[in-house]
Amino acid sequence: MIKTIRIKNKRANREYFLLDKYVAGIVLTGTEIKSIRNGKANLSDAFCVFENGELFVRAMHIAEYSYGTYNNHLAKRDRKLLLTSRELKKLNTKVKEKGLTIVPTVLFVNERGLAKLEIAIAHGKHFYDKREDLKKKDVQREIDRYIKR
Repeated sequence: MIKTIRIKNKRANREYFLLDKYVAGIVLTGTEIKSIRNGKANLSDAFCVFENGELFVRAMHIAEYSYGTYNNHLAKRDRKLLLTSRELKKLNTKVKEKGLTIVPTVLFVNERGLAKLEIAIAHGKHFYDKREDLKKKDVQREIDRYIKR
C-alpha cells in the first residue's frame, strides 16, 4: 500500500486567479523528503522568485525530521525548482508583466517517490473578486442541498 502525499496551498485559490500551471521537481536533502513523506510541509506563505536565471521557492516550510541528527535541514530555506530552460524563459517573461507572480499550489510525491511541486502563474484578486467567489460557493452549496432532497 503506497501512501499518497498531496499538500495543497488553499490560500492560493483564495488570493489569486491561477492562469497557467506547471509541474516542477525540487532539489531536496534527505531529511526534507522524509518530512514531506510524513506530511510535515506547509505552502501557505510560499512564493517563487528568479535568481540568476534559476527559479527558487521561498518561505516553504518543511518541518525538521524528527529522527534527523546534526544533518537536519533548515525549515524555511530556499529550494531550487527544476524546469526545462524553455519553461524557465516563458515563466520569466510572464513574471515581468505587471501584477503576475508564481505561487506553489500543490506539493506531492509521484509514483517514483520523487517530490514534485505544482506551480501556477497567478494574478492577485481584489476584495470584490473574493466576495464573488464566496457567492458562487454559496449558490452551489444550495443547489447541491436542493438536489439531495
